[in-house]
Amino acid sequence: MNRHDPRLPMGGEAVVQYLDADFRVLKPGAFVRCAVTGKPIPLDELRYWSVDLQEAYSSPEAVLQRIRQQQQQG
Repeated sequence: MNRHDPRLPMGGEAVVQYLDADFRVLKPGAFVRCAVTGKPIPLDELRYWSVDLQEAYSSPEAVLQRIRQQQQQG
């Protein structure tokens, strides 16, 4: 599935299951949101996520920020 597929809705947030080396689109959409920044991430640009937390991140910096937050809570 890619974002140029005419069967996909052009807008809207996707629902995604994050797996170890891949992700599965449960509900089609154009993007997911970064759990740290709230920034929309187009599915074809999604590179960073947490399997354990089931959330996406927009950048390596956002990943580090989430790790720091988790360390402060635990």
